Amino acid sequence: MANQANRKQYSRILDEDFPGGLTITLHDDRGQQQLVYEKVQWTIGDETRGLRYGENPDQPAALYRLVNGNLTIGELSTIQPGRYLASEIELLQSGKHPGKTNITDVDNALNILRYFTDTPAAVIVKHNNPCGAAVDGTLESAYRKALMADRIAAFGGAVVVNRSMDLATAAAICESYGEVVAAPDYEEGVMELFEKKKNLRVMRIGNIFRLQQYIGARVLDFKSLMDGGVVLQWSFVPKQLRPDELLPAESEYKGQHFAVKRSPTEAEKADMLFGWYLESGITSNSVIYVKDGVSVGIGTGEQDRVGVAEIARDKAYRKLEDRICWERHRTPFALLEDTSAREAIREEVRALKGGLKGSVMVSDAFFPFRDGAEVGLKEGVSAIIQPGGSLRDFETIEAVNEYGASMVYTGQRSFRH
Repeated sequence: MANQANRKQYSRILDEDFPGGLTITLHDDRGQQQLVYEKVQWTIGDETRGLRYGENPDQPAALYRLVNGNLTIGELSTIQPGRYLASEIELLQSGKHPGKTNITDVDNALNILRYFTDTPAAVIVKHNNPCGAAVDGTLESAYRKALMADRIAAFGGAVVVNRSMDLATAAAICESYGEVVAAPDYEEGVMELFEKKKNLRVMRIGNIFRLQQYIGARVLDFKSLMDGGVVLQWSFVPKQLRPDELLPAESEYKGQHFAVKRSPTEAEKADMLFGWYLESGITSNSVIYVKDGVSVGIGTGEQDRVGVAEIARDKAYRKLEDRICWERHRTPFALLEDTSAREAIREEVRALKGGLKGSVMVSDAFFPFRDGAEVGLKEGVSAIIQPGGSLRDFETIEAVNEYGASMVYTGQRSFRH
């Protein structure tokens, strides 16, 4: 039957004929430099294969790790060979063989987690964007908060953590359906729990313990065009790593000076940096809301800034409805049949403004006008972090002052395409 054949395509390993090695040569009148790669494969049972398939089950794909090369262009150098993360996973449990999206989801989670090495942190990624992210005092709590930030989107996602996987966190993960778990190590008894989830791919990446060493480290970012052309850029590195590096929001317009009146609190500064680091792993245009080290609403990949701010706001409302319903009734809000209970939850969420009261609004690029920022300010956002640089920054500053909020600039855009 056609339907059965359609299902089977997602579990089969697609044959590919990509070479075992790959060399990229960059040269100019001063000479040439090379990056040398080898194909990654895993032995499962008696079979050695690479990626199951690419972004779709009819796209052959291969994963390569950097094994040689010492590329320097201008004053910037690439990360050195041998410092492997997602390109050299240790597959402890295969489930279905890893595909390209599994690897890139884990990689993007690590891209975010590198900034959270001082505290337990969890990121759940789906389609290369975080569903939820959180930092907290224990790994289990961080995971549960990341999950409940968007329990629905996290279904079938990749869970990546920055501490050894303990039994409590593993048990929490087993309560939901995920496709991938990645951690630097696994404590005794954890794998016995995961073995009950037959399709779960469990990956060990020891270098997660040393993620802080990857802050500021760059790689060449390749983007292929449909005509075979290639765009090269250095990977993005956030400039702001400490609260004192955030810039005051001020602007000049027609000879008049505008400045935000209220400075952010220490708690707001912490959430500003948490949100800005999280922003570096989100597809632009994006606006997100964070509070107390947890994502509240994530808006990704939109064409206009007001629209994505509204999407993130609306998601915050919907996800909080689902969270409350799940915690009280153990059923998704969409399936709750009790009309009075549904309306009570809706009223509660409206009163809480979707959990956005006191949150920090994060934008990967400047607000062209005040209307984008006002989407969040009207919901009770207490602080905003954004690059600044609009001709009409003064409008946004005025809006922030009118609502009694605070705002800082990064002086740096964080687009990710």
